[in-house]
Amino acid sequence: MYIQRARYRLDPQLSCSKPKAEEMVIGYSLMLFYLYFSWTEGLKCCTRFCFLHCDSIALLYTPIITCLLMSMIETEVRLIPRNILFGNPDRTSPQISPDGTKLGWLAPVNGVLNVWVNPVGAEFSDARPVTNDTDRGIRGWFWGRDNRHVLYIQDREGDENWHLYSVDLETGKTKNYTPFENVQVHPIKSSHRSPDTILISMNKDNPELMDVYRLTLSSGELQKVAENPGNGIGWIADEMMQVRGIMGANQEGGWDLLLCRNGDDPWETFLTWDLDDTTSSGPVGFSLDGTELYATDSRDANAARLVKISLETGDVDVIVEDPIYDVHQVYLSRETNKPQLVEILRDRSQWVVLDETLRGDIDRIKTLGNGDSTIISRSDDENSWIVLHDDAESSEQYYLYDRSSKEATHLFSARPELDNYQLAQMEPFSFTARDGMTIHGYLTFPTGKDRTGLPMVLNVHGGPWTRDTWGYSAEPQWFANRGYICMGVNYRGSTGYGKDFVNAAGKEWGGKMHDDLVDAVNWALEQGYAGPHRVAIYGGSYGGYASLVGATFTPDLFTCAVALVGPSNLVTFINTIPPYWRPLLKQMHERVGNPETEEEFLKSRSPLFRVDNISIPMLIAHGANDPRVKQAESEQIVAAMKEKGIPHEYMLFPDEGHGFAKPENRMKFYGAAERFLAEHLGGRSEE
Repeated sequence: MYIQRARYRLDPQLSCSKPKAEEMVIGYSLMLFYLYFSWTEGLKCCTRFCFLHCDSIALLYTPIITCLLMSMIETEVRLIPRNILFGNPDRTSPQISPDGTKLGWLAPVNGVLNVWVNPVGAEFSDARPVTNDTDRGIRGWFWGRDNRHVLYIQDREGDENWHLYSVDLETGKTKNYTPFENVQVHPIKSSHRSPDTILISMNKDNPELMDVYRLTLSSGELQKVAENPGNGIGWIADEMMQVRGIMGANQEGGWDLLLCRNGDDPWETFLTWDLDDTTSSGPVGFSLDGTELYATDSRDANAARLVKISLETGDVDVIVEDPIYDVHQVYLSRETNKPQLVEILRDRSQWVVLDETLRGDIDRIKTLGNGDSTIISRSDDENSWIVLHDDAESSEQYYLYDRSSKEATHLFSARPELDNYQLAQMEPFSFTARDGMTIHGYLTFPTGKDRTGLPMVLNVHGGPWTRDTWGYSAEPQWFANRGYICMGVNYRGSTGYGKDFVNAAGKEWGGKMHDDLVDAVNWALEQGYAGPHRVAIYGGSYGGYASLVGATFTPDLFTCAVALVGPSNLVTFINTIPPYWRPLLKQMHERVGNPETEEEFLKSRSPLFRVDNISIPMLIAHGANDPRVKQAESEQIVAAMKEKGIPHEYMLFPDEGHGFAKPENRMKFYGAAERFLAEHLGGRSEE
C-alpha cells in the first residue's frame, strides 16, 4: 500500500503510518486534552475558592461540585479502538451441519480467518480449525450435504476469480476443485437428496458466460451438465439436482426466464421481466413435484410479491405482498419445498409466517432481545437453527435454537470486546426530496452529545442497487464514537422500496441520485442536527463515485470527501467491466448510459471532467486488483488533481480488490480516514 499526496509520493516499500501521522494535525484530540485539563484545573480552583473564602459552604458543596465535575469528565464516551471495530471478529458466520451434529464458524488462526468445527454442545475451547488459509482469510463457506466436507471459496489478492475448495473432515485433506486460471466459480445448488454432489457455474470455456457443472465431492469429478445459450446470467435447478431454468438477459435490458421441460429439450422462454422489474424479480425455487415455480415478481405491482406460477398454465397466485416494500427473503421447507417464512425489510425487518407450525418458533426468537432476528442456517430435519440476533447497539449475537424444546442457547458474540464500550443508537428517518419523492435512511448520533450543530458524515452505500438496513454496522458506530452523526441515505435506485423507486434512478448517476443526497444533508441542516460547513461525504464503490461527485459537483456543501474504489469516468468504467458482466451490459446502458451513443452525457456525469471545481480536501483509496472498478478510475482523477496542484491523499493497496479483505489493510485505511476526518471535521482520533 502506498500514500500519494499532491506533489509528494512515498516510496511504495515504506510504511505510510509514521509519515502520515507526523503530517496530520489532530486538533480535536488536543482540544479534548485541553478541556480535560481545564476541568481538572477548574475543579482545583473551585475547591480552593470555597475553602479560602467560605468554609461552611465549602464543606457542604465541594463534594457535590467535585462529583458533578468528575461525572462530566467520566461520562465522555470511551474511544473504541479501531482494531475492535474493523479487525477480525472473534467468531462469526456459524453454520449447523446438515445432520445437526456439528457446528462450524469462522475465527482467526494467527490473524487469518479460517473455518473451525466442533460437535454441537462441546466447549469452544476444544474446537479446532479445519482450514489453513494464511493469506486473505476465508469469508464465505458452507457445509457439504454429506456432513463430511467443508467447502469455501477464495480468490487471489482481490481479483474475484473465485476457486472452490473443500476440506475432508475425516482425512483433513484440502482440495482445490477448480484449479483453473482466470475462472470464476459460483455454487448454485446442493440437496440432501443428493449429498455427494453440488452444482456450480464456471466461465471456464468462455470468460463471458457461465456454464453449469456437476461436482462430485468425494472424487472431485466435474461434469458439464448445461451450456450457457449466450445470454444467461443465472441458473436454477430443482430438488432432484436437475438444471431446469436460466435467466437470460434480453435485448431490451430485461430478463427472460428460459425453461427446459425435460432432459435435452431446447430452452424455451417461459416469461419475461421487463427492465423495470429486474431489480426485484426472479426465481426462488421449484415445487417438489416440479410443476410450479416460486418467484418474487413485481409485474402488475410496484413492490415485488412472492408468487406461485403454474408451469403448465402460467397462472400466477400471489402468496405474500406489501404495497410499498419488496419481499426480501424466502425460506423454503427442506421437506416439502413450500414457502414457510418470508422476510420483508421495512425500516426494520418483519416476518410473515406461512407455515403455522413455525409461528411459535418465530415468536420465541423475537424474545431474544430488542434487535431483529434472522435464521442463517438450519439442519436438514429443520429442528436446529442458527439465529443471528442483530441489534444496532451491540455486536452480532448468535444462538443455537432447538425447535423441539423451544430453547435458544447463546453461542457467541462476534465482537465481545464491544460489550465494554457504549454504542450508539441507529434511528430511521425520512424526508421529502425536492421532486416530492419520499427518501428513507438511518441516523446514528454520537452518544451523550446534544443533537445540535454536530459534524456529520454522509455515508453513501455502494451498489447502487442495494440498500442500507437497520442493525449493527461498524462504520456508523465508528463515526458516532468519533463524534460525528452518521447519515445513511437510501437514495433513489436503492432496492427494497418497490420498482418505481428503483427506476426513478434511470440515468440519474450524478443527477437526481445525487440530488437526494444533497437534499438529505440540507434536511439535516434544517433540523439543526448538522452544523454548516461540518459535513463530509464518504463511501465505497457507488458510494466512492458519489463522494467524487460531491467534491466536484457540489463542493460548497461538503467540508471534505473520502472515496473508496469509486469510478471517476463513467465512460472508462463501463468500457472496462469484467467479461462475465457482458450479458448485463444492455441493462447498464439503460440504467447508467451507453458510451457509444451517449459519451458526452456520461462525461457530464463524470467527476474526472470537473476536477477544476474541487475546493475541499480529498482522500482516495483503491485496490490494485479491483475487477469491477479498475485502478485507473482512481489513478486518472488523482493524476488530474496532481497536475492542477489540488491537495489530496491517495492510498493504493497492491494486494486488494474491490474492498479490503486483509485486516492490516483495513487498519491502514481506517487509520488514515480517521485522521483525515479529525483534521477537517474536528472529531476524535485514536493515536
